Parts: sequence; structure tokens; C-alpha cells
Amino acid sequence: MLAGAAQAETVIAALGDSLTQGYGLPQEQGLVPQLQEWLDARGAEARVLNAGVSGDTTAGGLSRVEWTLTDEVDAMIVALGGNDILRGIDPAVSRDNIDGILGAAEAAEVEVLLVGVEAPGNYGADYKAAFDRLYVDLSEEYGTLLVESFFAPLEASGDRDTAMQAYMQPDGLHPNAAGVELIVEALGPSVLELIDRTESSAPVEEAGAGAGQ
Repeated sequence: MLAGAAQAETVIAALGDSLTQGYGLPQEQGLVPQLQEWLDARGAEARVLNAGVSGDTTAGGLSRVEWTLTDEVDAMIVALGGNDILRGIDPAVSRDNIDGILGAAEAAEVEVLLVGVEAPGNYGADYKAAFDRLYVDLSEEYGTLLVESFFAPLEASGDRDTAMQAYMQPDGLHPNAAGVELIVEALGPSVLELIDRTESSAPVEEAGAGAGQ
């Protein structure tokens, strides 16, 4: 009983853009509410905070990471980069911004799940390679968990046109509720691993303090 009392929920901040914020969807159908429901259904002691801002770039995420990392936050999902691609921002700039975000999380002793986005080929092969690689490189450098492509679950069928019609909103940029559900199903196991990492790295004295009250 004491062990159960000592176990507190893991608070996860989801730092992202409109994909995280839930653009174009009723609130309960967005990424964070669907992820929370997925975690609850599996008995995870976790609460996900929606720190998604529509239109945000990696620079925007860097500018607000310090106040996102409040004392209650134990872990963070970082899902940024789509708007950098839309604006054709130099991958080196995006890399520096995400590097800053991960550095802030490391300083705060917060575990991270980094979620990448794949660049299209219209900026050229070099741009795509540099952008796609930055997530892998930074994840390795900081020892974070990594999901390389946010949209990979929607493209798993191999028929992109069919997937766009079935799982994307009319703007072609944001997933619909069914698309979010697929993304959450793919993302969920990594979030559970993030929770496990956070719980295993928590100071052991917290359990003693909780038991004594």
C-alpha cells in the first residue's frame, strides 16, 4: 500500500505546433486528448499537457521551452519542424533550435521523446537529407527516445493518395480524427517507454517522503 501511495503520475509536456495543438479538430479529437485516452486505457499514471501552438517553428519552441518546463513537468514530447519545412528554413537553423530545446530539457533533468518530420523532396535531396538526419543525430547526442516520422503511420499502406483522402483534413497538412488515432497508436508505445524512463530516473527519496506523510 505504501508503494502504491508513493507512485505519483508522470506529467508530460507535449511541445509542438498545430499537429500537437489539434488544429481543425474538436478538442477531444486532437493529439493530446487522444493520447491521454490511449494512456488511460492502458493504466498509465500520466497526464499530458498540451503545449502545442499553431504555426510554431522550432525557433518558437525554443523561445518558450523554459516556461514550458515548469516544476511539475517530468517529461517532454518535442514535435516540431513542420513549419520550418513549409518556410524553407535552413536545416542547420532548425537543428540549432532543437539542440537548444533538448539542452534545456537536459538541464532540467527532464526525459524527452523527440518526434521528427520528414522533409519532402521539393527543396532538393541535400535539404531533405540534412533535415531528416537532424532528429537522428540530436537524439543520439542527447540520448532521447526517437520517433523519426510523425506521419509514418498514415503512409504505411504505401498508397499516399488513398491515405491523404482517408486520414488528412482538406488542407492536406493536418490529420483528421482518424489520422490522429493512427498516429497515437504508433506513438503510444514510445510514450509508455518515456514514462518508464522518467519513473526509473526519479529520486528514490521521493518514495520515502511520500510514505512518511
